[in-house]
Amino acid sequence: MPELLEVKKGTHLFKLWEENFKDKEIVAFKTEDGKLFDIRDTVEEDLKLIPVKLSSPEGIEIMRHTTAHILAQAVKRLLGNDTKLGIGPVIENGFYYDIDCTLSEEELDKVEAEMNRIIEENIPIEKKWLSRDEAIELFASLGETYKIELIKEIEEPIVTIYTQAEFTDLCRGPHLPSTGWIKAFKLTSIAGAYWRGVETNPMLTRIYGVAFYDKKQLKKYLKMLEEAKKRDHRNLNRALDLYLTSPEVGAGLIIWKPNGATVRLLIEEIERKAHLKRGYKPIISPHLMKETLWHTSGHIEYYRENMYFTEIEGAKYAVKPMNCPAHILVYKSHIRSYRNLPIRYFEHGTVYRYERSGTIHGLTRVRGFTQDDAHIFCTEEQLKDEIIGVFDLIKRFLKLFEFDYSVELSTRPEKYIGTKEVWDRAESILKEALEEAGLEYEVAEGEGAFYGPKIDFHLHDALGRKWQGPTIQVDFNLAERFDLTYIAPDGSKKRPVMVHRTVLGSMERFIGVLTEHWAGWFPVWLAPIQAVIIPITENEVEYAQKIESELLSHDMRVFVDDSENTMNYKIKAATKAKIPVSIIIGAKEREAGKISIRWHDGKRENMIEVEEFIKANHKTVDEIVTMILSDEWIK
Repeated sequence: MPELLEVKKGTHLFKLWEENFKDKEIVAFKTEDGKLFDIRDTVEEDLKLIPVKLSSPEGIEIMRHTTAHILAQAVKRLLGNDTKLGIGPVIENGFYYDIDCTLSEEELDKVEAEMNRIIEENIPIEKKWLSRDEAIELFASLGETYKIELIKEIEEPIVTIYTQAEFTDLCRGPHLPSTGWIKAFKLTSIAGAYWRGVETNPMLTRIYGVAFYDKKQLKKYLKMLEEAKKRDHRNLNRALDLYLTSPEVGAGLIIWKPNGATVRLLIEEIERKAHLKRGYKPIISPHLMKETLWHTSGHIEYYRENMYFTEIEGAKYAVKPMNCPAHILVYKSHIRSYRNLPIRYFEHGTVYRYERSGTIHGLTRVRGFTQDDAHIFCTEEQLKDEIIGVFDLIKRFLKLFEFDYSVELSTRPEKYIGTKEVWDRAESILKEALEEAGLEYEVAEGEGAFYGPKIDFHLHDALGRKWQGPTIQVDFNLAERFDLTYIAPDGSKKRPVMVHRTVLGSMERFIGVLTEHWAGWFPVWLAPIQAVIIPITENEVEYAQKIESELLSHDMRVFVDDSENTMNYKIKAATKAKIPVSIIIGAKEREAGKISIRWHDGKRENMIEVEEFIKANHKTVDEIVTMILSDEWIK
């Protein structure tokens, strides 16, 4: 099979496909720059095309898109033509379709069975080109009001539709040759979704599904989903007792309970001390700031829909969605010289951003969260070294929490402040820093912040899922908007460059992800309760309390379970609560002045000295900071 096909203008790709590729799992063609062609298209100019295999990333996406159409066709067959179709896009690992219908989770099996019948029918999929008016007339006859709304917003005079038997859908494509090409899929869940995400629009039924090249991959993914459900931090929270949400407080607003607050404060203290040693200066900023400040920063213009506002004594205020304006004002409060730069400010700053209620999810998607936020003010000449320094700090912390990661560079978005030349310069410096640091990365075109390009570190958890984590944003623009300057060596005034960065990101999301990554089993140094002391009988309670006092004096988080329950019951309770260590105190331990240890994985250490346990298992914050900042740690 040739890797590159010379295709002449006017070629009907279906004929080419049918004669040469029909039996070779080819489902589409693409140009060298990635533009996809459906097998039903006619080439309008001489091209060099590459066949796209079903097993390729593009082929899998086409297959998932076709599976979404089969889902919609199955729902219409089962519930009748009164159902109205919204949209059915491809998402990571699968697809969903928003449909105006009434369907319960229990009925997914019926829908899935009908989908399998459609696949067995191996229905040919046809593509047609219609004018906008013709398409509107067609979908009006089908009662598809949502499709008509979409067509009216399409600027092109010609639209494409796909038909498989009695089912027709508006779609750009491409699609598989027929329904029989689908090999492995599963419907996973149902949710409500407002049409086009607008809360004043009708609520549709969103049906989610996954699809893979073969059943082996599907089985592997479903097994991962099952494990993910067990690790869901919202479920684990019942045992760990980390946080609380309440309708009396409001959706997406977290109350940290003692266990969760302990974990968070430990992480924050490690970060605070590590940052101080790296030359960062602490800042604490207010939660409310006057609205005029956010006009200057550009947030009102570019970020207003994510913000909360209030009025006090006739003055308009905004609840801060970001910490940067306060850090800028601290920089601006003094005259700065090039000798002062770089200046690094750090804050565990709590911010508030509007999230629709349907998107809120435990700790990982909230309305109020605390970032380990920092802003670096430096010269352009210092910029690359500062970015590389942030890379180093990020890598050290991700190693501490046992995360693998991937890196993404996000470039200039459609709406941005500043000039194209400044953006190009910032993007170029970020690329140079990535290459000098030896970091492999992918480019996300148009995904930068409105004030500058950024680098995102995506955390890979124990199940291989990716989560948004640390971020670094280069900003040449806010210094201009706030008139920030420093005195250069020649006495002139110059603009500093700003670096916005986080090392872990949102503390709420990070702890939620970390909980799932470790399946709730925090290591001893971070566990909210490090050990439970279990006296076997009443005779050992006094000695157990003595051990408790000794461990507490070393700042260890322990308690004595002196309930009347049996030892085995107490051990099971400790395991259920995800307490890593059970310290067993029996007559032998009391008489010898020692302890026995039972770890949550069943490992045991009998008759050891208390000091030995402390030395082996207790790490202070200072010890952890020294460890992660050492040269040996990063090697």
